[in-house]
Amino acid sequence: MPTRVARLAFDLQSIPLNSFDIHTAPTLRRVTFSPFFRKNSMSSHLVNWTPKQFAALEEEIFHAQHNLHETGLFEDENLIRLFDLHPEVDFGINTMSTSNSTFAWREGDRNGVSSETLLELLHRGHLWVNLRNVRTHHPDVRKAIDSIYDELEANNPTFQAQNRSANLLISSPGAIVYYHLDVPVNMLWHIRGRKRAWVYPPFDTRFSPQEVVEKICAAEMVEDAPFDPSFDESAQIFDVEPGQLLTWPQLTPHRVENLHDGLCISLSTEHRNPRATRRINVHLANQFLRRKLGMPCRSFDVEGVSAHAKQAVARAVRGWNKITKSKTPQKNDYQVSFKVDPKSPQGFTLLEGAEEPVAPECRVA
Repeated sequence: MPTRVARLAFDLQSIPLNSFDIHTAPTLRRVTFSPFFRKNSMSSHLVNWTPKQFAALEEEIFHAQHNLHETGLFEDENLIRLFDLHPEVDFGINTMSTSNSTFAWREGDRNGVSSETLLELLHRGHLWVNLRNVRTHHPDVRKAIDSIYDELEANNPTFQAQNRSANLLISSPGAIVYYHLDVPVNMLWHIRGRKRAWVYPPFDTRFSPQEVVEKICAAEMVEDAPFDPSFDESAQIFDVEPGQLLTWPQLTPHRVENLHDGLCISLSTEHRNPRATRRINVHLANQFLRRKLGMPCRSFDVEGVSAHAKQAVARAVRGWNKITKSKTPQKNDYQVSFKVDPKSPQGFTLLEGAEEPVAPECRVA
């Protein structure tokens, strides 16, 4: 996983992008967390990976095992330290409805509460915290992330993880992330608690219409996508346990619900590479050619002469817009509508005059 499982803005060769926030998998033994990061106790964070799993990266929906939950990096004591040190500009606080049937994603204000209090509210309330860019801001987390990516690259010669980034997602029992898709390549490393994830067929316009994908890639629309409950009939459903990775191809739609088994923590890593960049350029070129020249342009294949030609078109249009300072539609971001409140059972209070969140199908620019 708004990447929410990935709510992080990052650049694909100056393309405006947003990324912000997954089969029932085998249950893993729960572990007792150490209060400190055991830096030299494990040379690899990947557990029992097979050649088939390495080969499936970016190609298939699959789960695998890791040991990040055993490092001690993500225990309460260390989370408080991360809260204290993390810059406000990359500190996201959200809440939402209690059911996927009602869309109510909200942005919040920390309201000056201490890190200890915020963590306590996450344990008992209905909040979702996104520490964006943890790889940039926290060297110990960066070391773990780079170790993982380096090992993935070493075991799959076609896999490239450029422009690496990550968000640390800490969320209350029962918190949910609505149906959405992430622009960068996304991998969800689950660490604490249990999540249930629905992952829908990738590159299938029944679940992510081409026009919606294009608007998300062009930053004209937030990552939340229109959802129909009938989509669930085609989803793969995963109960994700600590020590499991869940990943999927780029732009695959998915949604997530925390089970009521305590605080949930996941590390959402994101990266790009030439194929990921080309995929976005193809969508942007399709949008331009259809809007401006009336060409159908329905193929979003990323290989072959056509894909490379579309990438050239997207880059040319982007260069022209920069020269002419042309304005492009911008996504309608969520506005701050609540403040963290230790006196509230749910951990927050709506601001006076806060408007009701607007469903994704109504938020297209």
